[in-house]
Amino acid sequence: MDLIKPGRLHKGDTIAVISPSWGCAGSSRVLWKYHSGCRRLEETGLNVIHSPNALRGTAFLKANPQARADDLMWAFENKEIKAIIAAIGGNDASSLLPYLSAKTITGNPKIFCGYSDIMVLHLFCYRAGLMTFYGDNLLTTVAETGAWHPYSRHWFEKAFFDGSAIDEIKASDDWSFDGDNLTDKSYKKTYVSNTGYYYVQGKGSVKGKLFGGHGDLMTLRLPDGEEIVRKEDMDGSILFFEDIPEFCDEEYMAGFFDWLGKKGYLQVLKGVIIGKMQMQKDFGSYAERIRSIVTGKYHCPDLPIMADLNFGHSSPVFILPYGAKAELDIDSLRFSILESGTL
Repeated sequence: MDLIKPGRLHKGDTIAVISPSWGCAGSSRVLWKYHSGCRRLEETGLNVIHSPNALRGTAFLKANPQARADDLMWAFENKEIKAIIAAIGGNDASSLLPYLSAKTITGNPKIFCGYSDIMVLHLFCYRAGLMTFYGDNLLTTVAETGAWHPYSRHWFEKAFFDGSAIDEIKASDDWSFDGDNLTDKSYKKTYVSNTGYYYVQGKGSVKGKLFGGHGDLMTLRLPDGEEIVRKEDMDGSILFFEDIPEFCDEEYMAGFFDWLGKKGYLQVLKGVIIGKMQMQKDFGSYAERIRSIVTGKYHCPDLPIMADLNFGHSSPVFILPYGAKAELDIDSLRFSILESGTL
């Protein structure tokens, strides 16, 4: 399915911050970080505003999923707004689904960016027919304590201000999976040298459309009970997968790939890329469990799988446009996005 691409950004355009999952951006202890992120977006030439309910706090937004959904619909309907960014992830975005309008989204195509729990909303937009972006959240990426990592900022500007193909994405020079501290202004993550991408299995070069997210792909359902992920979403795709490293251990990873196999998805994928995991351990133990499932159980030894890419619950990150054509060359450990995400 060809998705509608939003228009690219220009200096002076307006980006709206929403809180569709967790409402901590409005907390008195976190507001400094919200404002820090806004200033950094303004440094790119953007005008930053927030949706009507985005800063009303955790208690109100937890109790009012329709208010969070209304904010998303308001941001799409507002003609002055050219892009939307989530403040942060969480665990409650699925409660917005009954209140969302696919017609409103596709009738007002614009950039929508976020990761983690925001995946639920990306999948809704994907079904509606809009290309959205698994990438920066305001509080946890743009407003990182110390600085917006230059690698993350580069790919934000490339994806959203530049209408040309995103092209090859190389590994960052350094990285961290330290947690995010939203209240301590002196907190800084520990970064270590990046050793590049990791070969898991497979051979050759493949091309496919980008689709993916985190482990909740296995469980998410629409309000009518239908599974939100379909075989047609996986067919011909390069799947991107990441999750919170603290609980995405080897067994969880193996369980995810086993789910792919049981559903028949593994057999129709073109390739898989996996985000960064834990700094303290080599990816080898994960790779062994993945191969035991993909090759040992489901007999797909040629499926290209590459790990340790900079996206998801780590820092820094690049941005993945849902539905964009990408290329994975497992022999040379190269990953490229072959088209733009914007017009």
